[in-house]
Amino acid sequence: MIAIVDYDAGNIKSVEKALILLGEDVVVTRDRETILSADGVILPGVGAFGDAMDKLNSYGLSDVLREVAAKNIPFLGICLGLQLLFESSEESPEATGLGILKGKVTRLPEVGLKIPHIGWNNLKFPHEGRLFKDIPEDTYVYFVHSYYLQAADESIVTATSEYAATIHASVEQGNVFATQFHPEKSSDMGLKMLKNFVDIANGEK
Repeated sequence: MIAIVDYDAGNIKSVEKALILLGEDVVVTRDRETILSADGVILPGVGAFGDAMDKLNSYGLSDVLREVAAKNIPFLGICLGLQLLFESSEESPEATGLGILKGKVTRLPEVGLKIPHIGWNNLKFPHEGRLFKDIPEDTYVYFVHSYYLQAADESIVTATSEYAATIHASVEQGNVFATQFHPEKSSDMGLKMLKNFVDIANGEK
């Protein structure tokens, strides 16, 4: 069973539909015991960093998610869910993130490109990532964001993309995975990435 963390994030339904399409048993929940008993946990997210952390804290989910990471339960952050795994974001300087991973989340630079970055960009794979098993380099995926990650440890970066800067588009550290792009909106290759995560969660990889 895959638990999708329910903290009123905008893209919960699309992630749930994608997992159902894959035939996966999925529950949308903010219940601590349900989350901690899941085979895998997904933290989606659309919106502002500070507002999202306020929601996670108000529902008592921040410590639960740190516990998920500590217990080696496969854990996937998507879009804002990737950014929330880190300590802070320029978007909401007053807010403290989950701090599960280390790095900077900063605004995309103004270099003549439209911000927010909305649309399809290709991926490069600087390091092997389990999410990308059987996914060819230069696969196009769907982004919607104004802020981007610069991971402190580049060895955890499994995908990058170029748009106004080199975006750390996906990371993997132990049981923790995250994508800045939306696999649930990235056509067949995105579904394959989600299937790879499900397989990891079910102990098949």
